[in-house]
Amino acid sequence: MELIIDAQALGADLDALAAYSDDEPPGVTRLVYGPADLRARAYLRQQCDEAGLVVREDGLGNLFARWPGSDPDLPAVASGSHIDALPHAGRFDGTVGVVGALEALRALRRAGFQPRRSLEMILFTSEEPTRFGLGCLGSRAMIGALTPDQLRQLRDGQGRSLDEWRTSAGFTAPLEVVALAPGAYGAFVELHIEQGPLLEVEGLPIGVVRAIAAPAALRVVIRGQSGHAGSVLMLERRDALLAGAELALAVEAAALGTGSRDTVATTGIFTIGPGAVNAIPNVATLEIDVRDIDLERRDQVLQAIKASTEAICARRHVTYDLIELNADPPATCDPAVVETIIKVCDRIGLPRLIMISRAYHDSLFMARICPTAMIFIPSRGGISHRSDEYSDLDQIGQGVAVLAHSLAALSHA
Repeated sequence: MELIIDAQALGADLDALAAYSDDEPPGVTRLVYGPADLRARAYLRQQCDEAGLVVREDGLGNLFARWPGSDPDLPAVASGSHIDALPHAGRFDGTVGVVGALEALRALRRAGFQPRRSLEMILFTSEEPTRFGLGCLGSRAMIGALTPDQLRQLRDGQGRSLDEWRTSAGFTAPLEVVALAPGAYGAFVELHIEQGPLLEVEGLPIGVVRAIAAPAALRVVIRGQSGHAGSVLMLERRDALLAGAELALAVEAAALGTGSRDTVATTGIFTIGPGAVNAIPNVATLEIDVRDIDLERRDQVLQAIKASTEAICARRHVTYDLIELNADPPATCDPAVVETIIKVCDRIGLPRLIMISRAYHDSLFMARICPTAMIFIPSRGGISHRSDEYSDLDQIGQGVAVLAHSLAALSHA
């Protein structure tokens, strides 16, 4: 099959989506259900209609664009990602996987390919945790990991509910039918920028992902006593900031202590009050992210952090509240789907690196319901979630070619 990827169409799609933003170029800010998000969705629906795909949306706004196969009763093969973007982010994270899936289907149609299993592009709602504080919202709900009642309880920072946001955006279908029927998909493959430096360092165009790291998040609120910075003596202080600083170092030590390069831990939020230069901090809030591809090792780090929190706060005579925000299991990519991608790379002459994803994606949740794998393309400098995020259009095109051939093979599996 002679497959031609239209790089000009890919670039036009990426340019169009980048223009739907609440940020000044080159930055992209596109929060779920906001005006920029809705305009970007309308553009993609139009492109899917023009490609002859059958489009539907669920009550969360997850979008499905299907090319019916010759045996439409078989579980479909799908690919996709997200288009929502963190504040001041870049134009490639997520969007490459969405427009890449669309172009893969367009290229297969141009080549005269006829799928046996239906092929589908999926646009997942709210992979980023910006609006409601929970990442992969759409895919979690699609696999039943979030119930309708749990979805209705979600609020943004101003107290506005998910129900209010989604219905105002025009997504009014019942949340009860968001979860997919068992066996809906026979396979899922997500194309994504690496968001790391390995492919660029190795000079390789394609990464084949064998595992996706497990994320966990903690929120720790430490409470001490405020007082005048000049009149409270050092030995009498109950400084919440210092307890928090010690805990942040303990987080680092817990991750390093595993001896594995695959364990990472980050204190990404650290705020204090009252926030005056002449007042002893009486409250410190830390949000901590821990990831690993090994669940037992990841959970050992969590337990070490919890033990350190208790010991530090007891020694410094401060109190604390610790909440586990989420603790998702890691995903091992399906060996047969991984092997399909490897064979495609070898057949079309693209060198590849077998690797893991330390960032998590909607694939982490799709892997719970169907055979799943990921394809990475290089990120310049390993940069992501910044306005200078960049992936070369030719390399994106190579990733789309691998994706298209892989979807074709899986559709006849």
